[in-house]
Parts: sequence; C-alpha cells; structure tokens
Amino acid sequence: MPMQPKKSLTVRIMQDKIYRLLQQGKRLDGRRPDEVRPVRIETGLVEKADGSALVSMGGTKILVGIKAEVGTPYPDRPKEGSFTVNAELLPLASTTFEPGPPDERGIELARVVDRSLREGGALDLEKLCIIPGEKVYILFIDIYVLDYDGNYYDPSLLAAVAALATAKIPRYEVGEDGKVEKTEERFSLQLTAIPTTITIGIIKELLLVDPQIEEENVLDVSLVVGTDEKGNIVSIQKNSPGLIPIGLMDRITELAYEKTEELRRKLIESAGIPLP
Repeated sequence: MPMQPKKSLTVRIMQDKIYRLLQQGKRLDGRRPDEVRPVRIETGLVEKADGSALVSMGGTKILVGIKAEVGTPYPDRPKEGSFTVNAELLPLASTTFEPGPPDERGIELARVVDRSLREGGALDLEKLCIIPGEKVYILFIDIYVLDYDGNYYDPSLLAAVAALATAKIPRYEVGEDGKVEKTEERFSLQLTAIPTTITIGIIKELLLVDPQIEEENVLDVSLVVGTDEKGNIVSIQKNSPGLIPIGLMDRITELAYEKTEELRRKLIESAGIPLP
C-alpha cells in the first residue's frame, strides 16, 4: 500500500485547526462543511467570442470563451463535429501560476472539463455536421483562471456550460457550387445535458465541499465528481495523491448528487438555460 505524503509542520498545524472546526460543523470562512461559496454567473461579456461566461465562486474567478470554426471531421466520426478544451492559469491569478505553456495543472483542468462535457453528453455532435466526411463545426472552449482562491474545477465547468448554452454560432451553408459559405445568420447550440461537478475534500474521516485555498493546501485527498440532470455520475477525478478512507464513498456520492444539483439549479436560473 502506498504511503501518504509526509506533511510539513505548518501544514499539520493548519490541518488540525481545520479538522477541529469541521468536527464542530464549521470552517475557516464561516461556511458549513457542505456549503458552497456564493456563485455568480454572467454571460455574453466578450464581444469577439461566439459565446462567453464569467463565473465567480467565492474569490475564484473563471472566464470561458467559445469560438467556432469549420474544419474536417475525424475519419472514424465523419458525421460529427468536435470540440476541444484548453485551460490557462494566468500568472496574475496566483503567485503559484507561472507564464508559459500550460503545466500539468492546466492540462488536468482542461481534461476534467472536457470529460464532464463529453461523457455527460452536453452536445449532440451530429448537429455540428455540415457535410458528412468533409466539413463540420469545431468548437474551441478556452478557460482562463483570472483569480484563484481554491477550487477552479467547478466554476470552470459552470462557465463552459453557460458559455455553450448562450453562444451564437455563425451559420455555414453549402452553396450551389458545393462550397461551404458563411452566412449572416447565427444559431444557438441546443444542450442535450447539463453536467456539473463538485469538488469534495477529505481530512481524515470528514468531508467538505468547494475548498478555498487554505483548506485545499492541507487536504488529505480530494475528488471532483460530475453528474448530469438525470442523476448519472459522468466523471470522477481524484486530483491528489492521498488515500480515500474505506467506507467514505457512499457519503461522497450522496454529497456529490446533492451539491451538483444545487449548482445545476443555479446555472439554469442565472444563464437562462432550458432543461434538455
């Protein structure tokens, strides 16, 4: 069995403080262990993007922009469009973020959002096909962490879904000569599911959701769990090397269902997203 990573004295002191608070049903910022920070969702802020959303969850702020282009489908999926997710942790957001190409944290963030959208079935990719085997819409979903106070996973997915749901994509049509031409029209993407995630931290046998940065730094382990509106678990990411105590998964799953549904309702109300 792998050993737990050894913690410094400073980390152990802070972890003990947070653990004692959790035993009393409290946290450093006054929240309950199962309470998510205040969420604010704004859409349509970036004029040059085809869709955009800014999501604040406590002190963490995420901007997502959507851009659509026309390209060639994958050979094994000739009737499907595609999307790609990129994430950038801007140095202005945290002293721990460095300039340059995305590091492993940015890559992991992009993968969590991609997996939640893809496995959650958020888009019907066949509706993004223009000419089977030749031309399809390709969506670029770019995530920017503008301010970081812990947990960028959940607000990043909220922003991605909000941006997709409110995007206006340029319409391309096949002309009389068989060529694909851009028109003056735009169309909306019809979401086929609304996936959301919740990050759950574990200290010993106690759970907390949506950790802020001081909590995040001392967790034994954390999980990012995604669900859809039908109650399916669509993604799970264990994003730290610690061990999950035996017997906690039932509690984690129950908490994940409750909190992802809470965030989904907030998303639907704030962005005006109709249920699929």
